[in-house]
Amino acid sequence: MRKTENASKLDELLEAVKRLKRSHVRQLVEARIREFKALSKKPSSELFKELCFCILTANFNAERSIRIQEAIGDGFLTLPESELAERLRSLGHRYPRARARYIVEARRYAYALRRLVEKLGSGSTVREWLVENIRGVGYKEASHFLRNIGFTDVAIVDFHIVDLLTRYGVLSRPKTLTRKRYLAIEQLLREMAERLSLNLAELDLYLWYLETGKVLK
Repeated sequence: MRKTENASKLDELLEAVKRLKRSHVRQLVEARIREFKALSKKPSSELFKELCFCILTANFNAERSIRIQEAIGDGFLTLPESELAERLRSLGHRYPRARARYIVEARRYAYALRRLVEKLGSGSTVREWLVENIRGVGYKEASHFLRNIGFTDVAIVDFHIVDLLTRYGVLSRPKTLTRKRYLAIEQLLREMAERLSLNLAELDLYLWYLETGKVLK
């Protein structure tokens, strides 16, 4: 595809987002961003429960993960691994034992997350630390967590976003999402956000709405 054709496709997607910005969706997005900022001020234990939610979303449905998070609550901090796995299984998670194991292993950081996040500073730096130190967390899950606790400088590149960009002809669907490919797509999204006068967190919510008709966390 020639550059002019790519530019035309991108303009089409940008116009779709601009229409959403002029609609009721803007209020939904702004309300969700306020929720993320509020969560950013909560104790480390609350941040950890949000990290657990993001661990649950890997290769699984976000809405179902939200319901599981609400049902388990403080159990992410306290339940023995076998009980947590059983709870996840009974609540319908696809990978109960693996996710329970990852969550229990991550508990060593449960009451230090705020300090770690504040020490490391930028979203990209915190993301690298999360990917390197917490099993079950890749770039998508780490970015999701950071967005949900108030960071606006990283992008969540999941299959919904890739499908949307592919459908608009902005990119070709990658066979695998390597670190290099993830960061390249993130840069594309950053450039889109700049043109729309949005940050990456806001753009993600608008793109999710375009793809799913919903504004989730």
